[in-house]
Amino acid sequence: MSKLIIVDGNSIANRAFYALPLLSNSQGVHTNAVYGFTTMLLKLIEDEQPTHFLVAFDAGKVTFRHADYKEYKGGRAKTPPELSEQFPLIRELMTAFGIQQFELDGYEADDIIGTLTKQADEQQMEVLVVTGDKDMLQLASDQVTIGLTRKGISEMEKYDPDTIEEKYGLKPLQIIDLKGLMGDSSDNIPGIPGVGEKTGLKLLHAYGSVEEVLNHVEELKGKMKEKVAAHADDAKMSKELATIFREVPMELAVDQLAYNGYEEEKLAEMFKRMEFKSLLEKMELKASGEPVGEESVPVEIVEKDSLDKLVSRLDEIEAFYVEVIGDNPHNGEVVGMAFACQDVCYFVRPEMLSTPEGEPLAAWLREGELSKTTYDAHRIQLALAWSGLDTRGVQFDVLLAGYLLDPTQGDPSVKGLADAYGIPSLPADEEVYGKGAKFKLPDSQTLAEHIGRKALTVKRVADKQKEHIETLEMKELFYDLELPLSGVLATMELTGVKVSREELEDYGKELTAKLAEVKAKIVELAGREFNLNSPKQLGEILFEELGLPVVKKTKTGYSTDAEVLEKLEPHHEIIGHLLYYRQISKLQSTYIEGLLKEIREETGKIHTYYRQTIAATGRLSSQYPNLQNIPIRLEEGRKIRKVFKPSEPDWSILAADYSQIELRILAHISKDEKLMEAFQQDQDIHTKTAMDVFGVQADEVDGEMRRRAKAVNFGIVYGISDYGLSQNLGITRKEAAQFIEQYFNVFEGVKRFMDEIVKEAKQNGHVSTLLKRRRNLPEINASNFNQRSFAERTAMNTPIQGTAADIIKLAMVQMMERMEQEGVKSRMLLQVHDELVFEVPPDEVELMKKIVRETMEGALPLEVPLKVEISTGKDWYEAK
Repeated sequence: MSKLIIVDGNSIANRAFYALPLLSNSQGVHTNAVYGFTTMLLKLIEDEQPTHFLVAFDAGKVTFRHADYKEYKGGRAKTPPELSEQFPLIRELMTAFGIQQFELDGYEADDIIGTLTKQADEQQMEVLVVTGDKDMLQLASDQVTIGLTRKGISEMEKYDPDTIEEKYGLKPLQIIDLKGLMGDSSDNIPGIPGVGEKTGLKLLHAYGSVEEVLNHVEELKGKMKEKVAAHADDAKMSKELATIFREVPMELAVDQLAYNGYEEEKLAEMFKRMEFKSLLEKMELKASGEPVGEESVPVEIVEKDSLDKLVSRLDEIEAFYVEVIGDNPHNGEVVGMAFACQDVCYFVRPEMLSTPEGEPLAAWLREGELSKTTYDAHRIQLALAWSGLDTRGVQFDVLLAGYLLDPTQGDPSVKGLADAYGIPSLPADEEVYGKGAKFKLPDSQTLAEHIGRKALTVKRVADKQKEHIETLEMKELFYDLELPLSGVLATMELTGVKVSREELEDYGKELTAKLAEVKAKIVELAGREFNLNSPKQLGEILFEELGLPVVKKTKTGYSTDAEVLEKLEPHHEIIGHLLYYRQISKLQSTYIEGLLKEIREETGKIHTYYRQTIAATGRLSSQYPNLQNIPIRLEEGRKIRKVFKPSEPDWSILAADYSQIELRILAHISKDEKLMEAFQQDQDIHTKTAMDVFGVQADEVDGEMRRRAKAVNFGIVYGISDYGLSQNLGITRKEAAQFIEQYFNVFEGVKRFMDEIVKEAKQNGHVSTLLKRRRNLPEINASNFNQRSFAERTAMNTPIQGTAADIIKLAMVQMMERMEQEGVKSRMLLQVHDELVFEVPPDEVELMKKIVRETMEGALPLEVPLKVEISTGKDWYEAK
């Protein structure tokens, strides 16, 4: 049977461009959209076995729809030049694949596809339409299936009429009505304000079409009735604009779209020029008789008697890789390392570096003046240090570079980076070692080849990344901040922080007694014994026996989550005790028991592991254990800090905390005069905000006013909504909206910044911090309201939060350098959010206060002063 595949060219090219990092070949030609498009075509050909194939493109920006509505697609951001330059290559790719392509002035690809699928329907021809656009669902029929791309373009979800009925409760043609009611911001189709997908479906399930909704407007209630009545013409026009035109006057017919496969030589020539080496290798294609991709480099296992061969070539090493098994590098097992030269990879067992013959290689690793390239230098430094080996001089780290170039990359492994950069791929670790209980090291040759290929891949990935880092102006961020920081973190983590096991155990007993006391009170108020940790039993007590109002239900019964309990707190005394019980219980299990497990026997210290490449904002993440989440708002949580001590007698803990750093950054970036003035005059920012927003004098600001001002100040940094603020303050959404409006009326510069940064993100597809840390926002122009709103909030808060992360990282790097210059014995121990923690001998306390303040407050000059609060004590608790 005939099968036709039609690809929505512009839609797929866009998705491919934003789904992959900004790749380019050695000639500087951007190739990520071409690469993504290629992998999708190969998968379609393999999975679907089409007999007919077409890629349809938009011919230009002006279509027949603009005659009726000039603003059609008017809000769309300009196509990035990095994508525009790839469209000719994508068209060339179609020729190489032997796939026909078509476009027509005045019409969109949608209309071409609509017309051809109508022909196919009439001829009973099976069709798969591949697109990222939900509008196409209106074309689904018994013959036509719509494949919507998901996760960029790597996955596809297929829709036929039954699937659409199941998911939306609609017939395919009713998708047009849904669009008429909802509108589409990406196409600048207005719809009815306030009607999203949920409301639109509700109306269509009740009335069936836009026209019938308008005919029954009198049956609607409240604001919905007003909006529908006021925007009836918009709804009708929106439906027309969303309707795919299926009578495009064109000579092309479905039976002319026969697909006979690709010519290997043509495709190979294209892949070679684009430098798609992994695809050349995978498909075993050859271009003009040349070998596939790069020649494979042999891996040589180094034995004790052949170490001198590697030692004689130390200055030829282009990259090295160390395989550490285990999530926590402090306990990880180093199973092998490989050193890649141009013509060979040398595999070395780690124990050989501790032999006299291996000393020159160990010296090469610890020599800071020698430039080295690797993957995850931080993890390597930790793992090798516990074996008595030192690692210095790493000048390029492909894991860090990959993170900076795309902080949301799904797979940052060596294999993931290879795949992302179009480099010959290698097997996943699970294929070599097995997974979970089936984990097992393979034979020596297999292990050596796997680790050797990783070392070679590191070298090839680095060559690509260096150019991209320069292109995106990230050289300073990478070389002067993130790379040196990885060494600073390793030094801190290996130093560790002293924890009193005895005091921690005693505090655990105290909390256990407190839990018993609180539990007894809860049982007394409930009137009977029950399992406090059973949501089912707790639900019965609260809602059936005590008769409290039901806030939320789940599939299994009543919800008793924290949000529900907080809403119920005013209704009964038992709720406050339940919330307190949960807090104490979490302290006991997560922090008392959790910390006890992490005290290292031989040091008596906790050695956390800071993850540098996890958070998209640039923030560090602490693991094994997480020392950043100790809940200090609760006094019982703060008391846990008492067990963190200096490791030397008579020394002190010194804690230095940035004061309101994000608001100071907001003042600097937004240039808001009132905000800048408050910080420049060292005023209490929350009092100042309350004065300006409520129009009162300082002595008239009461506690509630300041609380509200504080909530909105910090809420603004996170792009808070009226709903979010109403939840935080326990006020109505209307009051919250008014308060936010008042705030923006006063702080006009902040409002201007928020509007401009979203607009900039829509145009560029990304936002950046002051130090050029970039975050891509592919969903910023999404038609889905929730996706778009999240991207807009991210656009607002990333420059602020990301810059705050950059500043404390800068302070850490500069502080380590300053401490070395001053020759102090003091040690930097921890970074917790905006705070740095040190242990300090008695004779250095005043000097450390001075240099910590100077370094942290001067880390990055802003137009408002950075302020640091410093305190000392015999433990971390006292130092706060």
